[in-house]
Amino acid sequence: MPQLYLDEYSKNLVGRRVCIACREGILRDNFSGIVADIKFLRRYGIKTTLFHNLPNRFANRKLLIKMDKRLPETRIVRIAADVDFYQAVLASDDIAFKLIFLERRYLIDDKGLKINSLTTGRARSSMAEFGELVANVNFRAALNQICEKIENGCCERVHILPAGKNSIKHELFTIEGSGTMIANNFAEEFRRVKSDEDVAIVNRILAMYKSAGYLKPRSKNYVSENKHRFYVTAIDGIIVGCVEQKPVDEKTVELGALAISTRFRNQRIGVFTVSAFIDRMQEQGYRRFISLTRNPRLQALFAKVGFVPIETDEFVARQKISPGVPMYIKIV
Repeated sequence: MPQLYLDEYSKNLVGRRVCIACREGILRDNFSGIVADIKFLRRYGIKTTLFHNLPNRFANRKLLIKMDKRLPETRIVRIAADVDFYQAVLASDDIAFKLIFLERRYLIDDKGLKINSLTTGRARSSMAEFGELVANVNFRAALNQICEKIENGCCERVHILPAGKNSIKHELFTIEGSGTMIANNFAEEFRRVKSDEDVAIVNRILAMYKSAGYLKPRSKNYVSENKHRFYVTAIDGIIVGCVEQKPVDEKTVELGALAISTRFRNQRIGVFTVSAFIDRMQEQGYRRFISLTRNPRLQALFAKVGFVPIETDEFVARQKISPGVPMYIKIV
């Protein structure tokens, strides 16, 4: 069960409108879970609109009545069955902040892996270059319309989720998310860990890397006791990455515990985090930066920002702590 960060994540959602769009068959198959998630949002003071295209016929009467009864505070918009569902939803003024499309599955890449987040530029290039990047056939035609809405300022964020129990809740209140987010206006911030809430989220991100076998264990107590040495990258105020300052000597510092949430991988958040860390450490007088990792993603990231592999006796004491792990260095 993913960890929910209700207090931290709800700050950006309270009082704003989240729109959920769900086609007829998906709504039928997942009705209870969708309604439960919408009611959950309402309990946290989040305004909601539900778009659907259930035909207004006798066979649907019971379901339509139940929907109205269980969601009295939600704006419910029924789209005629003979109208393009996606086009009608995207034409609504309600979608200015956040729009969630509930589909059979999230967007996947050409290897069949979930795409966690995309900019509109990346979404467009994916359609042009790979063709099959978006495996959801029914949704593929709507992507261009989505990109236009975001680029024209008509909608800030669009999410594509697999419909199911807790899907909306996990997308909006967990680090990992449950689907794909498309947006351009990520507001990046790099800062020192401040609070127990920060510590909890950093611990969660580190746990993901630990489970992959690329990071030495760091307990929550360790992070809490050393929070003055931990820095985080936040997107829209939500922590998505971290790095630990580990001084080696008066001119050298190690980047430890570098980790980025899976939600924002391949979105240059790693480049931003490492670059911001280097800038902050230069202000403190450091000129040499080292890091040790076996993680291929981090090795590629270090190469992008100017690190090179190094074998030297100068850091032999540090190397003995992680025998066999490649070391990288950057001098500024």
